[in-house]
Amino acid sequence: MDPIILLVIACLLTGIAVGWLAGLLGIGGGLIVVPVLVWLFIEKLDIALSLAMPMAIATSLSTIVFTGFSSARAHYQLGNLDRSLIIFCGSGVALGAVFGAIVASKMSGEVLSYIFAGLVLLVALYMLFGKIRHRDHQPGSALLSAIGTGAGGLSALMGIGGGAILVPWLSWFGVPIRKAIGCASACGLVVAIFGAAGFIYTGLTLTTRPDFSVGYIYWPATISIAATSVMFAPMGAKFGQKLDTAKLKKIFAVFLILVSIRMIWGIS
Repeated sequence: MDPIILLVIACLLTGIAVGWLAGLLGIGGGLIVVPVLVWLFIEKLDIALSLAMPMAIATSLSTIVFTGFSSARAHYQLGNLDRSLIIFCGSGVALGAVFGAIVASKMSGEVLSYIFAGLVLLVALYMLFGKIRHRDHQPGSALLSAIGTGAGGLSALMGIGGGAILVPWLSWFGVPIRKAIGCASACGLVVAIFGAAGFIYTGLTLTTRPDFSVGYIYWPATISIAATSVMFAPMGAKFGQKLDTAKLKKIFAVFLILVSIRMIWGIS
């Protein structure tokens, strides 16, 4: 079977898992999508790690444009979007996402893989052992912009929407959890748009990128993952109402630790 067809099928199946887990656990799909795409690009398209890693991150961000819009719309309808949070935090996220995309495009695939694996490990450990603590006062506009810039930069480096980073930070500074999640959903869309745009711009001059790609984004994978993830996210959300999501998050955190170790092992 043609390698591209196999890749599309694998991405469709990945989108099912990503959408279901995103709805079930409230996480971004990049933590799953990036390692899967790195493997697919190397094994099915015969792309070197130095190109496969930034392509996987860029393509992951492009899929979040679709899922992020759906998530942000849902939180808007639920009244969880605070305008001041979105304006100041979102502006910082946009700046950080562009900067993170540019930095990632300049790094070697090996270094980028180590950074991704290390940050995934930290996210997983936080999911296992971290506790959200609240301060009495909500952050001002300058601090919100700084939080957004940091979250946007890290998210673009990892190819994720940023909820796993932004929600704990906002909650730490006294933002109510529902408003923090709503802000993260909207800012995840901002990360995806500006981060993906940064990867498109920095990758336009590449002569080694495969067909059907624009910059670092490989569109067959983007469309395939987005198509099924958008469909299965509502199913995961409904299923999650019947389950203990705290235990599921811990199980997923263990899975992320294994993914991180496997990535580091594969690079070594």
